[in-house]
Amino acid sequence: MDKTQAPRDEVDRYLVPGLARGLMVLQAFSPERREMSLSEIASHLGTTRSAAFRTVYTLTHLGYLLHDGRTKTYALGPAVLRLGYGYLATRELVEAALPELERLRDAIDWSTHLGMRDGSDVIYMLRVPSRTGLSGIVQVGSRLPAAVTAMGRMLLCAMSEAELTSLYRDDPFVAGSGRSPRNLSELIAQWSEDRARGYVVQHGRFESGVLSIAAPIHDLSGSMVAAINAARLGGAHIGADRAEGAVPARSGSALPGSGTSGPAGHFRAGAAGSADGVSDISQECRAVRNAAAEISRQLGAS
Repeated sequence: MDKTQAPRDEVDRYLVPGLARGLMVLQAFSPERREMSLSEIASHLGTTRSAAFRTVYTLTHLGYLLHDGRTKTYALGPAVLRLGYGYLATRELVEAALPELERLRDAIDWSTHLGMRDGSDVIYMLRVPSRTGLSGIVQVGSRLPAAVTAMGRMLLCAMSEAELTSLYRDDPFVAGSGRSPRNLSELIAQWSEDRARGYVVQHGRFESGVLSIAAPIHDLSGSMVAAINAARLGGAHIGADRAEGAVPARSGSALPGSGTSGPAGHFRAGAAGSADGVSDISQECRAVRNAAAEISRQLGAS
């Protein structure tokens, strides 16, 4: 009997037997058993050679197995390493980010979050609520549209304009507010400004009354792998234009390739803002960016 098949009354209808077989094959390899023949794999699965062949062929085609035509054996391929690296990198990221998000929360008493992009969504991986308790729709595991959330906008900055265009070419652009992008041209304009600024300040675009600041996390290669944000209710006295008009006095925070440089952490009002308005959040902006820089440093970014 195929080991991946269970008695009918025990079968979970949501399980995919083919995927289960593939994972069983990968788990069959060990330091003591680095190579296996098709017959050995079939025996491990408890199935026939012909039934095992399709699983082995698929894994080989995708790079999870390597076939040695001389010995007619199979070994784990490089794609398995990519899976393992992805898990370890994500775990390292979470472990590095959590204490920094807690320190950031304690310093400014805003709720803090860690997120990664998945297609046109941002997935929230960590949440450290403020002491005063910011209530909102965001929890660990939440998926929100990237184009209209501060952290999502930051993550989109890791993409090229061509990649951004390809991702959103067929998007219906159901705007969350009057300030959200209504079409691809407006999204590209927003993306360009966010890249030049190097961080994102957003007020009430997605969730009414919520002021949010987002900054990027980079890995050893300099690639943006995640972002953090801090958010709080209120900030109406600043105004959306003033809050989102905050720009660095010298654009050291700008992302690579945006064409700007200089030391980070100094703020002035944007065209729509005033120095007094921006001063209300300049300390928080600096704190968020410093936290992001520290997480990046722990991940090996220079």
